[in-house]
Amino acid sequence: MFSLKKIIPILTKILLIIGFGYFFCLMLKITLEYVPLKTDVSFLMIKQTEVVERPEYLWFFYTHVYTSIFVLLTGFLAILRKNFGWENFHRNTGKIYIFLILFFAAPSGIYMGIFANGGFLSKLSFVILGCIWWFSTFKAYQLAQQKKFKEHKQWMWRSFALTISALTLRIWKVIIVYLFHPNPMDVYQIIAWLGWVPNLIFIEYLIRKKHL
Repeated sequence: MFSLKKIIPILTKILLIIGFGYFFCLMLKITLEYVPLKTDVSFLMIKQTEVVERPEYLWFFYTHVYTSIFVLLTGFLAILRKNFGWENFHRNTGKIYIFLILFFAAPSGIYMGIFANGGFLSKLSFVILGCIWWFSTFKAYQLAQQKKFKEHKQWMWRSFALTISALTLRIWKVIIVYLFHPNPMDVYQIIAWLGWVPNLIFIEYLIRKKHL
């Protein structure tokens, strides 16, 4: 007979997987709106100035969108720390996650942050997010190379906390718009910070309390 202490972690993991699966499907649906290379849908509808005046913007945008969906998936699989019957599955998914962030998702995100809606505060937030995302991921890679796996795990959690800002940003947007009906530009300034700062604070709390 299972004790309550054993059941709770199992239920927590199951709920985590179900929750992530639901939001991942939503993100996948959003990503597919831009296939094949569409320029007149969703987010790009309000970025036509950049689309017209900065030809490189679209390539940074597509790079960010197309790689980020794989970053979400591989990051989640990596932090589960399971091989699922395949040899080195955890290690290989972690390598893909790190590679995609360092060379594609984070650099393209930093570039896009420079042109973010919502004025200076929004731009500052997204650029800082991109830089910390890149650094935390690189630090996780560096520590894995040094075989400092406890520290590697903690930095991977920091990195993933920033990765899921793509999800938490949208959740906060729905909540704020529903409750307060603010101006669109005000929403951008708020969610630009709420999307990732609470995530990082929460992960730091868990690390300090030795839960991670």
